[in-house]
Amino acid sequence: MTVGSLPKKILLFSIPLMASQLLQVLFNMADVAVVGRFSSSIALGEVGSTTTLVTLFTGVLIGIGSAVNVIAARYLGAKRSDDLRESIHTSFIISLIIGFIITAACLTLAEPMLALIKTKDELIGGAVLYFRIYALGMPALAVFNFGNAVLSAQGDTKRPLLYLTIAGILNIVLNIFFVVVCKRSADGVALASIITQYLSALLIIIRMMKSDGACRFEFRNLKVTPAKAKQLLILGIPAAFQNAIFAIANLFIQTAVNSFDHVMVEGNSAAANADAIIYNIMAAFYTACSTFMGQNLGSGKPKRVLESYFISLGYSFVSGAILGLALVMFGRTFLALFTNDAAVADAGMQRIMIMGFSYMLSAPMDCTIAASRGLGKSIVPTIIVIMGSCVFRVIWVYTVFATIGTIPSLYLLYAFSWVITAVAETVYFIIAYKKAARAEAW
Repeated sequence: MTVGSLPKKILLFSIPLMASQLLQVLFNMADVAVVGRFSSSIALGEVGSTTTLVTLFTGVLIGIGSAVNVIAARYLGAKRSDDLRESIHTSFIISLIIGFIITAACLTLAEPMLALIKTKDELIGGAVLYFRIYALGMPALAVFNFGNAVLSAQGDTKRPLLYLTIAGILNIVLNIFFVVVCKRSADGVALASIITQYLSALLIIIRMMKSDGACRFEFRNLKVTPAKAKQLLILGIPAAFQNAIFAIANLFIQTAVNSFDHVMVEGNSAAANADAIIYNIMAAFYTACSTFMGQNLGSGKPKRVLESYFISLGYSFVSGAILGLALVMFGRTFLALFTNDAAVADAGMQRIMIMGFSYMLSAPMDCTIAASRGLGKSIVPTIIVIMGSCVFRVIWVYTVFATIGTIPSLYLLYAFSWVITAVAETVYFIIAYKKAARAEAW
């Protein structure tokens, strides 16, 4: 990562990562597709009603994983093997503990949280059951994100892709088995998801145990090193909170969607699957951004640090534009994967027609946040996100949407919040980069 062509290396690094992140999305997406096609539109609404909450808690684990990635990349670049080894084993323990805490919270608060976002009465029973079963897989998801972060930091994005491919195929097979053969509904697809999440976690830990060098995982070395735990939490908690903030803001949006009839709720649930696909393709370049910046920062190569940011930003913007346009053109074909109901598809297209032209606008915001994290800065970017993507969205829901009252007026808040937040994040990144340059005496 510290030598050679950056455009080529960032692209080659990102493609397997992109595919692996997409396969994680397929866990939930396959649930929605199978129940939508082989069960009922009610089951589709039950699973879809939990999407925002699932994103909220998985976002926390992804945020912790991003911190693990940055720290590991920095130590790899600086060739500090002892620090790297301590960080890896400390991070595993903390990640697993956070996974269990999230499971306990979801099991306890599933019904109140779904009621809080005004889940329809006819959907809430199945939604609660699905969410509680799905929550049992959070510790496994925490372990996988930890392992994926470490392997990615050393440039290995292919093995996580392989493990998720295996788990993804099994997930689809089990979904069909539980729904079609066993005649289960939301509970069946949730069970399929957690089984395959534990499989992917097991595979990645086995790989790390066979690894050579400082990235090798050994149970006998498991202990919490206070300095490394502090380092992880200082960077990881804001990153986790930052990811969760998007989902928290989306809870208000989901509440607004739930104010429409169940057809609109189901159409929104089906169309929202495109968000996860496109966001995760773009997110591969954000991970590349922070990883390449971290390694080059550790190696004292300022030019490559800044080039990593601009190249990743360009890739993510272009991918968002191309994928968004493709979605607009083939939206009904995409929605047909999740529903046979023409009215539900019509409702879904209302979301697609606005979001398809908006995804690319999220790139300057998210890539700049990743760049700041690559510099070791996480707290201020989180505050900016809270203001731009949470507070602003809530205000929009209770002003613009409350006044106009149409579903397009609700979806437009995404584009406006992304642009506003991107401007503020860019200003902060420029300041942080200049301070880092002075501190490193470049």
